[in-house]
Amino acid sequence: MSNDLAAVWEVALSDGVHRIEFEHGTTTGKRVIYVDGKVITTRLKEIKMTPSSNPEACSDFQEVLRRDWMFKLVGKETFNVGQADTKATINIDAVSGFAYEYTLEVNGKSLKQYMENRSKVTSTWLLNLDGTDCRIVLEKDTMDIWCNGEKIETAGEFVDDGTETHFTLGDHNCCVKAVSSGKRRDGIIHTLLVDGTEVAECTE
Repeated sequence: MSNDLAAVWEVALSDGVHRIEFEHGTTTGKRVIYVDGKVITTRLKEIKMTPSSNPEACSDFQEVLRRDWMFKLVGKETFNVGQADTKATINIDAVSGFAYEYTLEVNGKSLKQYMENRSKVTSTWLLNLDGTDCRIVLEKDTMDIWCNGEKIETAGEFVDDGTETHFTLGDHNCCVKAVSSGKRRDGIIHTLLVDGTEVAECTE
């Protein structure tokens, strides 16, 4: 990681919380995106070579250009995050002089809007099982369940007051119960039970 680090975001998806870091060299034109510490994309600014430039230097630079895309200092970079290849875009805007503003969009929404919407369509629980920290995520629209980045095999059934989705983690029997709140505004309430004990939902 260089001294050109310009912005850092954390994005909670079903398969985990991903850390996005963006380097922007405003003098070199370099852009580097890291997701969870791994380089996703690297770009260099275009430098116009004059006919009188050193041919060897020009040749070396062209080699770089074949690997890296051309761009201006402002603009955007689009890439994918997580196992579901969620689309993310970093917008680079000039504020004044050599000052720049960086904003992150996820699936076409600002990070704040995306997380607010996500809180409506997912439920998340954090717990420790047999010494291992577990992050369990329920996707309400599909009833898919994830644990620490892996989609879990489940079995669903209808019961008198709603539905139950059963799965196991190690030697533990787990169940997500979905029951009507009886209130239109609150909709369906999802509760996680591990070995019959309710686990409190968390807010990310």
